[in-house]
Amino acid sequence: MNVSMISLGCSKNLVDSERMLHKLKQAGFVLTPDPADADVAVVNTCGFIQAAKEEAIEQILSLIQRKEEGSLKRIVVTGCLAERYKDEVAEQFPEVDAVIGIGDQNDICAVLERVTEGDRVTQFAPKSCMPLTGERMLSTLPFFAYLKIAEGCSNGCTYCAIPAIRGKFRSVPMEDVLNEAQSLAQSGVTELAVIAQDTSRYGEDLYGASKLPELLRRLCRIDGLRWIRVLYCYPERLTDELIDVIAQESKIVKYLDIPLQHCNADILKRMRRAGDRESLRTLIQKLRSRIPGLTLRTTLLVGFPGETEEQFNELAEFVQEMRFDRMGCFAYSEEENTAAARMPDQVDEEVRIHRAELLMEQQMTVAAEKSAARIGEITEAVIEDYDEDAGAWLGRTPAEAPDVDGRLYLPGTPEDGYEIGQYVTVRITDAADYDVIGEVTAR
Repeated sequence: MNVSMISLGCSKNLVDSERMLHKLKQAGFVLTPDPADADVAVVNTCGFIQAAKEEAIEQILSLIQRKEEGSLKRIVVTGCLAERYKDEVAEQFPEVDAVIGIGDQNDICAVLERVTEGDRVTQFAPKSCMPLTGERMLSTLPFFAYLKIAEGCSNGCTYCAIPAIRGKFRSVPMEDVLNEAQSLAQSGVTELAVIAQDTSRYGEDLYGASKLPELLRRLCRIDGLRWIRVLYCYPERLTDELIDVIAQESKIVKYLDIPLQHCNADILKRMRRAGDRESLRTLIQKLRSRIPGLTLRTTLLVGFPGETEEQFNELAEFVQEMRFDRMGCFAYSEEENTAAARMPDQVDEEVRIHRAELLMEQQMTVAAEKSAARIGEITEAVIEDYDEDAGAWLGRTPAEAPDVDGRLYLPGTPEDGYEIGQYVTVRITDAADYDVIGEVTAR
């Protein structure tokens, strides 16, 4: 039986998909990346915000059409949308053969066996049954992998549905994380991106304090790993110890993703987030002074209930002042059963969208200036692919995280003989908005 896995949403979801893929392969299912070649399609959905829910629904409808045309026999839906809406998904999509929660992903093979026998499956085990460890079949480039060190979230931000969907924050025991990283390195992985909903909280539930600094130091001792990237650190948990580890360890790329969301003190308080404009400015200045060459990425949320024009302008001024290297901005999505959705002073949706567009237009100018300022820089890079249309090899420097940032273009031909996953030294020669162009100076 041919099975296709469609993984939507974040990198944390992708790790879950890779664990299911391994189970399916071990059980003898034939895996295909294209649903057109599959008998069964498994959709691991996202259900975090409205746009993600719409994408998931469009994907389900597309698969239903394939099923009606006869090219697909069974559809299984799991992940955040299924977990969040449970019975609604099963009721609204009767053509779907199984709807299972995140706690049931460990039983994906048994679910497929049941649906192929004609059963319709709807089951939702406790969120705590979600496997925190397990072998994976990597779907990324062979030299790169995400390393998920925790599941769920306990921060309780008022706009966020993640705790209700994924459960409370649960760290993966350190030895299990290290064993997985060791296994990945032995399989040829040289770059790891350390991820969780809040990586900086790692270990608090198991050990009584954040153990991210210790974990990172131990990851750096693993032979074969070359780049270790830390994503999704909350500003209030960026301790001096963590900053020192990032600054001192040569394998840790000097790149941080810190979701600030806003800078106005009142808005942050209503979000149930810490900090204000001055404390965040101080933190960013500290990071840049203590970690030379730091690339700083953040995510912002505009149009939150009660956000005034003045508060938005304060955020725009802050963004202009801080000149983030990378930035994403989202219009607030009113998510049911969250505290923010019950707030009376909702901002008009058109205003939310317009504010997000304004900030991203502002950031595009900054990003282009930042990229241009890199001309002449000599840096390490990793080769990812060859683009025939562009006539260039594609890669990334430490300043680009996979999937979310720009690319490095190295003009050349396939005969140049680079290999996927090869590390080279490059000189940046030109820039175009979020992307940079370079030439190899040493292999």
